[in-house]
Amino acid sequence: MLEGTDILVKGAGDFVSGAIRRLHLAGARVVATEIEKPLTCRRMVAFSQAVFTGEHTVEGVTGVKCAEEQIDEILIAGNVPVIIDPDAEILGKRRFDILIDGIMAKKNTGTCITDAPVVVALGPGFTAMKDCHAVVETLAGHNMGRVIYKGSAAPNTGIPGPPEAYLAPLSGGSQVDYRDMVLRAPCAGAFKAQVRIGDLVEKEQLLGEVAGEPVHAKLSGVVRGLLHAGVEAHKGMKIGDVDSSGEVERAFTISEKGNAIAGGVLEACCVLLRRMED
Repeated sequence: MLEGTDILVKGAGDFVSGAIRRLHLAGARVVATEIEKPLTCRRMVAFSQAVFTGEHTVEGVTGVKCAEEQIDEILIAGNVPVIIDPDAEILGKRRFDILIDGIMAKKNTGTCITDAPVVVALGPGFTAMKDCHAVVETLAGHNMGRVIYKGSAAPNTGIPGPPEAYLAPLSGGSQVDYRDMVLRAPCAGAFKAQVRIGDLVEKEQLLGEVAGEPVHAKLSGVVRGLLHAGVEAHKGMKIGDVDSSGEVERAFTISEKGNAIAGGVLEACCVLLRRMED
């Protein structure tokens, strides 16, 4: 049903990249926008990484950084164009059948229901049939990935989800709080890493620094995400995470949250396009 459908995705971070990949595999012509220095931490599973490296492949689908005039060339080659367009100005120059707001800013930064025939948004800050035609729930828990056709996603609470959604099992029956997995900037400044994504690290190990202030692991595991070197962070901002499972492949494959959101986005696009045809 999506074969040849033109879709613009605002943002190319790790969560929406699952949806970009799924839509591309469903036959859609997907174009993604990004800012000049993306703040994505789980860069190995995000098409935003192409901004730094020129191109980046996520589970078999390749995103290529390009200028607007190169979009058709990249699409014909079977890849996903990634353009630097923070304000999605391309909407005024090129027609898209579907717009997906995947910025994950936890608020609406400017998306309107009139921006495209079908508008889908991820997470809090949006109300279906007001800002967009559908909202996909992003909060961990029972409703993660559910499509909301009337109403809003759960509000931003500042925590990942209910306790059962963010307690990870460890060997011996103990548990670790997912919030200890997250690395946050101790101060404002440029980030500099001492390890790489995919490295196995120990609790209290030095992982990097922000403006000279050290960042240590709160637990042992595999480094699943790190802010790109040199990107400016503000105090308290997420700059990485350590997965307590120690399973290295998790750093290089789309997460259960990314896949749940991808399923919701795919559903929303198909349902809303069908409604237009009826």
